[in-house]
Amino acid sequence: MVRLQKMLIDHLGIERLLTVTGGSMGGMQALEWAASYPDRVVSAIPIATTARHSAQQIAFDEVGRQAIMADPDWNGGDYYGKKPPARGLAVARMVGHITYMSDESMREKFGRRLREKEKFGFDFSVDFEVENYLRYRGSQFVYRFDANSYLYITKALDYFDLANGSGSLAEVFSHGNTRFLVISFTSDWLYPSYQSLEIVKALRSQNRDVAYCELPSNYGHDAFLVDVGEQTEVVRGFLASTFKANV
Repeated sequence: MVRLQKMLIDHLGIERLLTVTGGSMGGMQALEWAASYPDRVVSAIPIATTARHSAQQIAFDEVGRQAIMADPDWNGGDYYGKKPPARGLAVARMVGHITYMSDESMREKFGRRLREKEKFGFDFSVDFEVENYLRYRGSQFVYRFDANSYLYITKALDYFDLANGSGSLAEVFSHGNTRFLVISFTSDWLYPSYQSLEIVKALRSQNRDVAYCELPSNYGHDAFLVDVGEQTEVVRGFLASTFKANV
């Protein structure tokens, strides 16, 4: 992905980027930019991300993939022009969406409220509000996303390893002068703060210019998308100082 992005900016005649930033998978790409093309990147802001997936993160992705491939309509990936694997993709999205939220945010939003009823149905229809929410999210996702794309994107996430299997992040950051602002969120259990701190530790071991900010939020991994007030101020200040130092 990053190689293609570089080809694009080469084509556009852009010699250097003031910053490369992104959250989640976008954060991985920001890290890859700084590692592979440090002379082209003045600064990087990886947000709510990691240098490599943990076993738990891979496990969640595998559950989603298995849900898609277990749908008979997936047909080994050959479903174009036919009925798509909507049921499997919907379940994959439901699993994924659970990981984006936090226990606290789900408790505040749904609790154990029942959906338009006063007692349990015992018939496997929707009882709880959270069940209705997940089914809605899953059903809507199938209209705007391709199942095979979901499979390959999750594999790309799982395969990503900034250290290329060596285990030494410090060595990855041993060259270049890219500045870093690493941001994580307290309630993010999909990409927990310890993974951001691993990146920060590796950068500091190489005496790199790095700032780290763990922001308080109840929104889980979704925080970088919805809890943007304090995040905006942190990024604004970092970009201003980066620009001032490089004009």
